[in-house]
Amino acid sequence: MNEGVASDLRETGERPGLLLVDDDGLIVESLTLVLQDSYEVYSAANRKEAKQLLHRLEGVPPLALIDLGLPPLPHKPDEGFELVTELLVINPEMKILVLSGQSEMSNIQHALTLGAVDFVPKPCDVPLLKTRLAHQAMMLRAEQDLGSEGMSRDTLLGDSEAIKTLHASITQYADTPYPVLIEGESGTGKELVAQYIHDRSARSKAPFLTINCAAFTAELLEAQLFGHRKGAFTGATSHQVGFFEESGEGSLFLDEIGELPANLQSKLLRVLENGEYYRLGETQARTSNARIIAATNRDLRQEVREGRFRQDLYHRLSVLTITVPPLRERGADSLILFEEFRKVYALGNAPFTLNEEASKFLMEYPFPGNVRELRNIVIRLGAKHAGKPVGVRELMMEVEPAFTAPAMESSQEQDEAMETELREKGFRLDARLDAWERRYISMALDMSGGNLSKAARLLGINRTTLYSRIQRLSIHVPE
Repeated sequence: MNEGVASDLRETGERPGLLLVDDDGLIVESLTLVLQDSYEVYSAANRKEAKQLLHRLEGVPPLALIDLGLPPLPHKPDEGFELVTELLVINPEMKILVLSGQSEMSNIQHALTLGAVDFVPKPCDVPLLKTRLAHQAMMLRAEQDLGSEGMSRDTLLGDSEAIKTLHASITQYADTPYPVLIEGESGTGKELVAQYIHDRSARSKAPFLTINCAAFTAELLEAQLFGHRKGAFTGATSHQVGFFEESGEGSLFLDEIGELPANLQSKLLRVLENGEYYRLGETQARTSNARIIAATNRDLRQEVREGRFRQDLYHRLSVLTITVPPLRERGADSLILFEEFRKVYALGNAPFTLNEEASKFLMEYPFPGNVRELRNIVIRLGAKHAGKPVGVRELMMEVEPAFTAPAMESSQEQDEAMETELREKGFRLDARLDAWERRYISMALDMSGGNLSKAARLLGINRTTLYSRIQRLSIHVPE
């Protein structure tokens, strides 16, 4: 589990931290009351408050329960979707459950694609909610135990040329003294690549430390990286060794390096140039011998062009660059990983089975959430269909609706799936069509880095039409 998680869930009797985000004060108060015996509950009313709260806490809660309809758009799911993404940037292993009245199937499936692990509709069934939370707490404990016993949860398994090229780059770069920049989409396994680089290097017996640059305020991140002396700032009641010093001759992994504040970019550059840094509150230079490995899901070249990331720092970090391929470029690796996760997450239950048509569907699905999405799909299928056969219909209930349409066209189960949707309480055709349109536009915007002209070309519409649809659907445009 990542650095900064609030508690080790293997410690019996300790309540795991739970972040509760909802703008309804009555819901927050009542849920806190019923959950506080089992969880250490931290609450926030909106996305901004939630991030500020996490920055104040010493560790990131391993569980989250969030509403989708948050201010300033309480009648739309966009703020909730953004929060799911941001929480997973801060802690990729966080188990996020969505508790929302916006329970259209398209919203449920998109939240799950982004990385949420479960969806509980409002009005809340408290016993059901407690059961779902307890299940996720159990999964957290199981994942820690799997890791401690050395059991494989290796997301870099596979026989594809893309994964073979990745392993070759890891081996080639492992024993060089230069920094390595790991690029790739969210959920592809960038931290595991960093761990591989360290483990295959001459530094493997020295520490491998991880710090997430998105998980701290600028002041706290500086203190974590460089250390501080007593009294350096409010709350600094003792001397503290920073990660650069603590990592010694080992490796320091800077995750989400694109989130590094501007004032710290110059200080990191100094370390890369001559190894020098200063503890907060001190004037005596210290020297770091740690090897720097950084990772980002952003296009740092674009960040440099737009003035948000220093060009000289980018060139120092990217002496050696590794790109982790998205799952959609790894061919049959998705089936290999699916089988691995299916066995590992059975947790003593009879594993479900996948029929031939479902396997074909899995091969064709593009996995916008990458390996993280695949793992969560397997966990949900195992909980719902333990010991049972799973076909296309069951798989389609777990994936992004915008991507099921091509597979449905050739599936014999198309009529059954549509009938199931139409029988769902609250089904609205306009909402479903809007959801599909929103997903396609959001994907095009992500692929084009927020460039409206490029996104319009991908979608086959003109720029003016795209802009009007973005306004109508309240779609966030990446900066």
